[in-house]
Amino acid sequence: MTFLLPLVLFLIPLAFSPGPGNLFFAALAARFGTKATVPALVGYHVATLSVTMAVGLGFELSTGNNVGLTKFLASLGAIYVLYLAWKLATSDICDAPQVDHAASFIDGFLLLLFNPKAYVIIALLFTQFPPSKLIPDQAIFASFVIATAFTIHNLVAFIVWIIASDKVGARFRSGQNMRMMNWVFGSLLGGVAIWLFVANWF
Repeated sequence: MTFLLPLVLFLIPLAFSPGPGNLFFAALAARFGTKATVPALVGYHVATLSVTMAVGLGFELSTGNNVGLTKFLASLGAIYVLYLAWKLATSDICDAPQVDHAASFIDGFLLLLFNPKAYVIIALLFTQFPPSKLIPDQAIFASFVIATAFTIHNLVAFIVWIIASDKVGARFRSGQNMRMMNWVFGSLLGGVAIWLFVANWF
């Protein structure tokens, strides 16, 4: 499964950069501590695995082995990743949401389920890593591998945010730190976008 390394490189800036999900859990940890995030964290990632698997199977059913369509979608996806990189690097400082109560499993599940940005990222993931291209004749297994890798990667990123936020609280999310992270992850994502486009055509 040689695609796992490129997949991880693709996911690093997306998972670790500041976003609605990890900032929510960072705020929750800063307010209530690491342990209080566990139920919602489990719910969020159960939903992540379920939704990613469903989107992957839907992508496979709609594109199948159509090489031309897959390359077209991959090119559009790479261009969109470059746009995301620019938006991330130049974005305003994103304040973490305020939380006034510990979140439950259902809260975490619904946070992912009703987050439209999550669906965009997951769909983008499958334009760059189409299951039938990665493991021919085993598209369902490939979808499961991608969904699992995506979920675990997100989970690790969220845990890093949670622990850091629990330890240093609001200072971790200071304006200067957020700007630096946005530029670093935006640059990484831009490099990934260029690599994806080149890899798709050459």
